[in-house]
Amino acid sequence: MGESSASYIHMVQHLIEKCLIFRMTKEECMEALSRHANIKPVITSTVWNELEKENKEFFEAYALSQSKEDRMSEEETSQMIQKMISTNSSNSQNNDDQD
Repeated sequence: MGESSASYIHMVQHLIEKCLIFRMTKEECMEALSRHANIKPVITSTVWNELEKENKEFFEAYALSQSKEDRMSEEETSQMIQKMISTNSSNSQNNDDQD
């Protein structure tokens, strides 16, 4: 796998981890990353599935703990994802400048 492919997968993983912090379901995460970061749902789904395989106990507990009251509204989610993406983009640019 090329360096850019590995960094892209790492970025998707990072964004999925943020979705988990925001208590999003897999489907909500796929939709949010598609809408706000132009990441194809199949990519998000594939990375999510690999994370589930590697962290089975975490995802089992995560699924059990999910409830609508704990999750953010769509507007809050949209704002947080836009903030994550802009932060991630500026971090990537800073890292590129250092290379």
